Order: sequence, then C-alpha cells, then structure tokens
Amino acid sequence: MSLLRTAARASVATRVIGSTHRRQQQRWAAQDAATAGQHQPAAPETPAVAAEPSVLDQLAQLGELRAAGVLTEAEFEAQKARILGA
Repeated sequence: MSLLRTAARASVATRVIGSTHRRQQQRWAAQDAATAGQHQPAAPETPAVAAEPSVLDQLAQLGELRAAGVLTEAEFEAQKARILGA
C-alpha cells in the first residue's frame, strides 16, 4: 500500500510543479510582451577602445622584440623612428 501512496504523491507533485512552471512561463512571457513596446532597442555594445600605449611602452616592447631576435637592428631603428616621429 505504501508503494501506491508514494506513486500517487509523486504524480501529484509532478503535476503541481508542471502547472506552476507553465503559469510562471506565461507570466514571464506576458511581462516581456508588455515591456517590449516600452523599451527602445538596445544599442549594440561597442567594444571598449584600448588606451593608446605610451611611447615608453611601445619602445620597451620594441626593445624586447629586438632582444628576442624577432626584429633586426634596422627594423628596430625604423620602428623607433616611426614611434618617436609620431
């Protein structure tokens, strides 16, 4: 007898949870529909523009690239002149 009682309780609980879930979904949908006309379309997020690295930061990065062997001495001097000239 207790197995039938447990099954009945589980059935009732499942039905109550399902009904509650459906009602809540309907409320949320109604709220969304009601507020959709009030809100202006959201503007797309613009990515934050990274601050321009300082001249010292750029020169330090160039020095690191030269030390690592990525830039030749001529390339280093050309980039340094570009940074300092700008």
